[in-house]
Amino acid sequence: MNPLPLSRARLLATLVPASLLAGAYAFQYLGGLFPCQMCWWQRYAHFAALAFALLGWLRPGARWPVALAGLALVVAALLGGYHAGVEYRWWTGITECTSAVKFGHGDPLAAIMAAPTVRCDEVQWKLFGISMAGYDFLISGAAAAMVFALLAKARKAG
Repeated sequence: MNPLPLSRARLLATLVPASLLAGAYAFQYLGGLFPCQMCWWQRYAHFAALAFALLGWLRPGARWPVALAGLALVVAALLGGYHAGVEYRWWTGITECTSAVKFGHGDPLAAIMAAPTVRCDEVQWKLFGISMAGYDFLISGAAAAMVFALLAKARKAG
């Protein structure tokens, strides 16, 4: 059995969600871009992918944790694609807007009233015409495809 494809799949399934989550939190805490509800859904899928991938490191010969991480990446890609479609007004979203409340010293009601509303249908940041949700769709989808291709190669080799 050649363990190299499984190791590569596990590494990819770990690095991609970890990197995308790190980027999302950097945009949030360093860039001041607060996540909308759909952004959170995408993060949840990446948390699941990362958890399954880390479980794969504890069970290095098992393919199933890596396959579940790949499925979570598929979910993240689908959510990112759906979110991008809402942002580009290709279809209507099904979620409500969210707000990023910062409680500090002072009146909590004033903090709630002053909190920015983050709409799911507005692009907060884009590069080359692609929003963060669009990049999540592209990167997560490509990573999921590569994870499953490597798992198939590992299965064929084993």
